Amino acid sequence: MQAPRTQSPTPARTFTQRFSATRRGARLARLLAAHQLTEWGHPHGTEAHDTVVLVVAELAANAVLHGRVPGRDFALSLSCDAGRGIVRIEVTDTHSAMPARKAPGTDEDGGRGLVLVDALAADWGVRDRLGPGKTVWAECATGTSWTDRT
Repeated sequence: MQAPRTQSPTPARTFTQRFSATRRGARLARLLAAHQLTEWGHPHGTEAHDTVVLVVAELAANAVLHGRVPGRDFALSLSCDAGRGIVRIEVTDTHSAMPARKAPGTDEDGGRGLVLVDALAADWGVRDRLGPGKTVWAECATGTSWTDRT
């Protein structure tokens, strides 16, 4: 007699990858997130796709610019909550400094990344991780629940 199958009828929708803490690594994180969203049924040009990709780009850029530790990578994780229609983005780096949202002046070149994340994401925050560093996370609404797409 065969053992019963324990596989869920709905496959888990997650993506996790490590990237070099370079501009090229941040770009690759954005491109792979865009590809993954398309695979999950949110093609380029949809609000959900473009919002998540922009948030990934900002968080990855912050990991490279402010969270970089020489010789260490950063990680990107994407997951979805099927019931709520949410894509959760997590970017983990090994730098101990916590990010802070600030209000940059009109003549400043940077400082708008977390302002943008705050405006686009349904929720976001920072949590400690095992080992050095932190994880910055954001949740973006997709407009429909994943269960509506089956």
